[in-house]
Amino acid sequence: MTIYDNAQVSDWQREPIRVDNLLINFTTEFLSIWDTYGSSAEPASFWRPTPAADVLPGYFPLGDVVHPGRDNINNKKVVAVVCEASTPAADPEKGKALSAPTDFELVWKDSGSGATKNGSVWRPLPPEGYVALGSVCSNSHEKPSRNAVRCVRADLVSASATCDLIWNDKGSGARQSISTWSAAPPVAASGEMHLAPGTFAGVSGYALPANFLVYSLRLHLAVQVNPKPTAPVLLGVTPEPLHAPEQPTYTARLPWFAVKDPLFTPLEQRDHSPFYQLERTDHYVLVGHGHNSGQDSTTFRWSAQRAQRTRGQWAFSTLTSIEFGVQWGAQAPSPFLFSARLSHELTQCEMPNNEWLDTSAIDVVAVVDSHKAVAVYLIQSDYSLVRADGTPVTTTFSYTDGRSLHISQYTPGAPASTVAVAPEARVPEVADIPEMDNDSATPQAETALEEVTDTAP
Repeated sequence: MTIYDNAQVSDWQREPIRVDNLLINFTTEFLSIWDTYGSSAEPASFWRPTPAADVLPGYFPLGDVVHPGRDNINNKKVVAVVCEASTPAADPEKGKALSAPTDFELVWKDSGSGATKNGSVWRPLPPEGYVALGSVCSNSHEKPSRNAVRCVRADLVSASATCDLIWNDKGSGARQSISTWSAAPPVAASGEMHLAPGTFAGVSGYALPANFLVYSLRLHLAVQVNPKPTAPVLLGVTPEPLHAPEQPTYTARLPWFAVKDPLFTPLEQRDHSPFYQLERTDHYVLVGHGHNSGQDSTTFRWSAQRAQRTRGQWAFSTLTSIEFGVQWGAQAPSPFLFSARLSHELTQCEMPNNEWLDTSAIDVVAVVDSHKAVAVYLIQSDYSLVRADGTPVTTTFSYTDGRSLHISQYTPGAPASTVAVAPEARVPEVADIPEMDNDSATPQAETALEEVTDTAP
């Protein structure tokens, strides 16, 4: 399970992402280790993430960073850093989340490159049950300290065979050759996120070896579930007003880098809103009601418009980058690459019951006995995205669950009762993108008796 430690919003550094006993945070501070100055290779510089001890005590890099250029990257680039949580893993037998490497294996050294400073690249060798998520650079031809980096327990990462080239030393004249690669996260399953840490993997030569794997941090997009709304009960001939819910039914907490915010750059998001909440609030809306005051049974009919609008969801995804029902990720490698997919439980996109593209009306038919009243309801889900301070990122958009029809029946002088009602079969129509978004479900009635009343939610 992925959770967030409680902290004040202003102290983003103190609010790590927690995955079991692993804490994940971010830094924009780096120490220059080596660069290609004096070499004939394309310019590049190697940097070590250095989380400030007074802000992120106990945090370690997952590897070093290579930058295709020699300009200063401090406060311009952000990478993930990790820390061991003070509480153990949910399964104590799994052990610690982090471990120092047992040793380092030489990948490359710059001998013969013409660079003004000595440099070398090393691969951390993890202990059994752990993996290394990045290579380490040294400003000499000696091994770096084992405390320069931490390896991560294997169940907390995800493997991928996809890499992107960052830099190689072609033209350097060095006796050895090297290419450096960044991890591309794997495809995310429902409710999962994979975060590439922003480090590099160094490889001898200019081509990736067969079966070469890189690793990303594995996160879970946990959903907080609150009680669902209570089905309304008809207590008289006329339905009572429906009350607005006091809290969202489902809430997913998303890290800042997974959301595009029109007010902030990615690095500004890290400071102003370290997390976002995607909230789904379910509530009943009244489709219609009627009173059969006659002696014989009668049929009532109502028609309710669905709240979903193709353009509403499209506008939300365009503005925030968050997708429903499919994976989304960083649109550029800045601040870093990730893949994520919301759970079907939250998005209501499970197949084959996905009704997001169905904007056709819902026809409801109810046969009511004499001297009885009925009210028909359905559930509407309102989606909103808010920042850490509670301010909205976008306007709310809505979805009508056509499978949630509910009917309540009232007999004067007898207790109210409820029964389930099925919608009348109707061939769905795929609508073009409408000009209006986020309309409430507005029923359109066919009056069977004078007492039949249709109410727009």
